[in-house]
Amino acid sequence: MPPAATDEAANVDLRVAYRHDVHKLRGRQHGSGRDELFDVPVNDSVPLQADRDAALLSRPDGEPEQTVANHASPARLSLLTGSVLETGAVPVQETTIEPLIDGSPDELHAAWLTSETAALVNESVYLPYSSLKYHILLVAALLDAYRAGHTFDDLFLVAEPTSESPPRNADRKARQQAALAADCVVPHRTILWTGAVTMRLTASPDGPAAWPGPVPAESFADVWNRVSGSPLGREAQWWRHVDAQLRRIRSWSTALQYIEDAVAEDTRGTTEVSG
Repeated sequence: MPPAATDEAANVDLRVAYRHDVHKLRGRQHGSGRDELFDVPVNDSVPLQADRDAALLSRPDGEPEQTVANHASPARLSLLTGSVLETGAVPVQETTIEPLIDGSPDELHAAWLTSETAALVNESVYLPYSSLKYHILLVAALLDAYRAGHTFDDLFLVAEPTSESPPRNADRKARQQAALAADCVVPHRTILWTGAVTMRLTASPDGPAAWPGPVPAESFADVWNRVSGSPLGREAQWWRHVDAQLRRIRSWSTALQYIEDAVAEDTRGTTEVSG
């Protein structure tokens, strides 16, 4: 676990968390990634073990193995449908990458939190249902906590019904501005913002919360089972189905992306789902 905060740790630039995996958006391996894009330094290592710890939340430690036959692509598979998203072309257009790396730390958090582009890419080609978007948000949340002097076992996952919903059918800039203005969005600590539920990592829980455990691990299902109350705040059969799935999904980035996709599917008018 990272040591207590030092002056050096406190001065860590949070933007490195949002920029460190740009090569994945471009469909590249880390060794063939660029050092700079749009005059912004990218693909630098994240300090304080935040990247490693976030990775352990979503994927097994050790040598990776391909988990889905005939799919070794950075394009994310949907856990809802089992298919690549219709818009899932990777590499993504470089013009859509710029807002994810160029801006203040708070602007970058808001950009990733509301990004549709980042959700097209998996965290690892070996785990195609995982999500780069949510890996990045987990890295940033851990880095912010560690630089404040917290260790992983100080943290709790707070999951509560959304008090302010993201705007529907809005463009990228409007979504980003809404996240910056929303009281329910805590810069860098909020890891999910949907019309159904908001989640954040914090050492000072003030809502329905659960302890992720002493060390980072693929434990989302366990943590979700420990959250008090009904975090989704919805009782329709569709949401009972979603809740049941979340009690089985162990990878954090996969689970968070599944919630985002389920909310989007419900918004499009999903009918009752058995299960």
